[in-house]
Amino acid sequence: MKKSIKLEDLDCANCAAKLENAVAAIDGVQRVTVSFMAQKMILEAPDDRFDDVLKQVVKTAKKVVPEATVIL
Repeated sequence: MKKSIKLEDLDCANCAAKLENAVAAIDGVQRVTVSFMAQKMILEAPDDRFDDVLKQVVKTAKKVVPEATVIL
């Protein structure tokens, strides 16, 4: 499954790169891109595990970029 996820208050391109690298390391993530300019993340993960992977993505985002908010 592929989903576009809105991000809010992502402050810089470096933060976007850190977030992208951290999310890419999560088990089950097939592909991820984070765009600072568009304030969004495109996430691909297996359909049967997507909800669990998404929960991990939200937790990871809070740790890596606490000022940013993932809007589901």
